[in-house]
Amino acid sequence: MNLAPQVATAEISDADLDNVSGGLAVGGSGGLYAETPAAAVTSDLLAIATPEGVAAGTTVHTAAH
Repeated sequence: MNLAPQVATAEISDADLDNVSGGLAVGGSGGLYAETPAAAVTSDLLAIATPEGVAAGTTVHTAAH
């Protein structure tokens, strides 16, 4: 009796793979840090665009010395 598992394989196109994996997306991010003797400021920006829509976010943090 052969107990080895049977595996079937198939070819998949790049377009089909994009649909399975969630498609294409473009994104970017950036940051800024500034410090003076009186305070420090940190800022971050993130943006992502997909065929389904756009998402963006930002944060700002300040700290006094």
